[in-house]
Amino acid sequence: MNAFLRRVFGFKAGEERALVASFLCFFFLMFGYYLLRPFRDALGLGRGTEKLPWYFTATFGGICVAVPIYSALAARFPRHRLIAIAYRFFAANLVLFWAGFALGAQSLLAPVFFVWVSVYNLFVVSLFWSFMADVWSTVDAKRLFGAVAAGGSAGAILGPTVTALLAKPIGPPQLLLISAVTLEISVQCARRLGAPPSKAVGGGILAGFINVARSPYLLGIGAQILCFAVTSTVLYTQQAAYVAQAFPDTAARTTLFARLDVAINVTALAIQLFLTGRFMRAAGLTAALALLPLLTMAGFLVMGAVPSVILLVGLQALRRALHFAVDRPAREVLFTLVPREDKYKAKSFLDTFVYRGADVVGIWAYTGIASFGTSLGATSLWAAPIAAVWLAVAITVGRGAEKKGALPA
Repeated sequence: MNAFLRRVFGFKAGEERALVASFLCFFFLMFGYYLLRPFRDALGLGRGTEKLPWYFTATFGGICVAVPIYSALAARFPRHRLIAIAYRFFAANLVLFWAGFALGAQSLLAPVFFVWVSVYNLFVVSLFWSFMADVWSTVDAKRLFGAVAAGGSAGAILGPTVTALLAKPIGPPQLLLISAVTLEISVQCARRLGAPPSKAVGGGILAGFINVARSPYLLGIGAQILCFAVTSTVLYTQQAAYVAQAFPDTAARTTLFARLDVAINVTALAIQLFLTGRFMRAAGLTAALALLPLLTMAGFLVMGAVPSVILLVGLQALRRALHFAVDRPAREVLFTLVPREDKYKAKSFLDTFVYRGADVVGIWAYTGIASFGTSLGATSLWAAPIAAVWLAVAITVGRGAEKKGALPA
C-alpha cells in the first residue's frame, strides 16, 4: 500500500510524517475558513451589491494596518510561535463575533465581519504557505505541494458541506465556534510537523515592501497576484449581482454559496491528488503558472462574444478549482527560491497588501464601468487584456524560476 501511495502522490520514504502533518494543518485551516465563507458572502449581499466596493476598500484598509503588525511579529518570533500567536488571535476574534451575533447585533456586525473574514483568510493562508516554503525544498515542493494543497481542498469540501447542512437548523453564527476550534487544531498540527526549530527572521517592519521593490523576481510574482486578483474581483462581482437578485434570503444564499464551494473543491481535490504533482514534473513550472491565465483570457473572450450567466458561473467554478489545484501550488513553489525573510515578509506583503489592493482597483473599475450600463459581455471584454498581461508575466516568471533554481522546464 505504501509503495502505491508513493507512486500516486510522489512522496519518498521518511516523508510521510511531515507530509501528513502539512496536509492536516491545511485541512483544518481551510475547513474552518469555509465554514465562514458562505456566511460572509451571504451577509455581504444582504445590504446590496452596491456596498461591495466599500467592503473591499475597508478590507484593504485593514490590510494596511495588519501588515506592519505581522512583520513586527515575524521579525521577533520563530515560525512555530508565529503561527500559534496569529491563529489563536483570530480564534479569539471568532469567539467575540459569535458573542456579538448571539446578542442580536447581526445588522451592526455584518459589514465588520465581511471585512474581517476577508483579512483573516489572506493572512492565515499566506502564513501557512510561508511555513511550507520554509520547511520544504524547491525540488520537494514541486513533488508535494499538490498533495499539501489537497489538504486545503479536502477541508474546503467539508466546511461548506457542514455549513449547508447546519445553516438553517442552528443558524450560521453557531459555526464560528467550530471554526475557532479548527484554528487551534491547525496550530497543533504545525507543532507536530517535525521540522527543526528555527530562529525569528529578524529585519524591519517594512522589509516586505522594500525587498519586493528591489527584486524583479518578486515584482513579477506581485504582477501575477495583481492580475489574478483583479480578474477574480470582476467575476465575483458579476456573480454576486446575479445571486443577490435570485436569492433574497440570507440562509438560502449561504446554502447556495456552500454548495458551489463543495463542487469547486471536490474538483480541485481530485486534480491535486492525482494530477498536480505529475503535471508540474512533466510539463514544468512555467506551464503550471500559465494554465490559469490562459483559461481566464479565453473565458473572458468567449463571454464577451456570447454573454451567459451559466457560462459566468462555469468559468468562475473552473477557475477557482484550477487555482487551488495547480496555480496556487505552482506559485508557492516560487517562494522556496527566496531568502527566509522574504518567505515570510515579502510573501505576506504580496499575498495581502498587493492582493487586496488589486481587489480595490478591480471593484471600483468594475463599478465605474458598470455605472454606464455596461453589459456582462462588455465588462468581460475589457477584463480579457488583463488576463493576457497575466499570461505573459506568468511565462516570464516561470522561466526565471526554472533558471534560478535549475528546475527542469
